[in-house]
Amino acid sequence: MGGFCRVGSPHIALELFHKMRACGQLPNSQTYAILLDGLCKNKQIAKAMELFQQVEDKTLGHYIVIYNVLIGGLCNARKLTTARELFYSLTSKGLQPNVLTYTIMIKGLCEEGLIDEAGDLLEKMDGNGCSPNDRTYNTIIQGLLKHNEIIKARKYLKIMVDKGYSANATIATMLVDLLSSSQADKNIQELLQEFV
Repeated sequence: MGGFCRVGSPHIALELFHKMRACGQLPNSQTYAILLDGLCKNKQIAKAMELFQQVEDKTLGHYIVIYNVLIGGLCNARKLTTARELFYSLTSKGLQPNVLTYTIMIKGLCEEGLIDEAGDLLEKMDGNGCSPNDRTYNTIIQGLLKHNEIIKARKYLKIMVDKGYSANATIATMLVDLLSSSQADKNIQELLQEFV
């Protein structure tokens, strides 16, 4: 199924899925996750949501990986309101968002320019028993740099480094691009010096 989805044929993967079920093969959470991911990546969000309803009805809805796939797909499809609703419904379903869930949601918020909300969510992670990792910090720093929030990016870069994490190559490239742009200021230069 994953192969059909990767080559842009999620409809064939969906047919295979239905044939499996008709033959008495019960799909597991991994099968659902692969199919949901394929549908989302091929911009078939309505079908993904329909399949997701089946997952919840079949008690496979307690697997956070399924929610991560769908929240990510919704964010990528610019359906942030639905992604946000799904994210905030997790605890009422007895699920705890993991570091990937938070990182996906933070990225979605940053992509929509909601960087203050993304920062608030990052701050809440620790309070909810989920520590941000290097990927989480890299995600929010990239979002901040994209929206020219240099001082906030610097704050998170310091926190990240203090926790023993490193910034990725994308951040380095963004800093160099900002430095070479016409709007470069001393904060960018200082941030780049801290980075290297």
